[in-house]
Amino acid sequence: MSLPDADTPPEHWRYARHLESLAAVPDGNADAEAEVVTAVLGDPDRVMAEAAVVTHLDRRAVGLLADDGFAAWARAMADVLAGRAFPERRLREWSLLGAVTRGELWSAAELTGASDWCQRTAVRLLGSHEALELLAADARTRRVRNAAAERLRRGTVA
Repeated sequence: MSLPDADTPPEHWRYARHLESLAAVPDGNADAEAEVVTAVLGDPDRVMAEAAVVTHLDRRAVGLLADDGFAAWARAMADVLAGRAFPERRLREWSLLGAVTRGELWSAAELTGASDWCQRTAVRLLGSHEALELLAADARTRRVRNAAAERLRRGTVA
């Protein structure tokens, strides 16, 4: 990372530094990751800190969706995210996507009640025919319904 210039707000530089420190945590070390997440959430700019953590959750979770270690990672993250609505919701939605991916128990109500982000991400990432059929019929937006129907038509589902 280069040095900050006078035109760049300090929170932009802190955001980038937070993402770097989060990305530097070795995969599979949930305790170390939880410590870094806790440190980032201690930043005085709560909105920026939570945005950095959510970006990190998105990056880490996508690689863990089908992994057996997802549940332990999610528990570790849930402990440090307690009381922070946006990151908690994002983690819950990643947990839902993980359950669908791994063939675990999930409900239609959870998926149809999920945020637009979650439903768009589900259409992009999931290979579950059942989940995509549900989203093609009952997703919140026409965009998601059409995308799910298109994936089903193309036959790119397991």
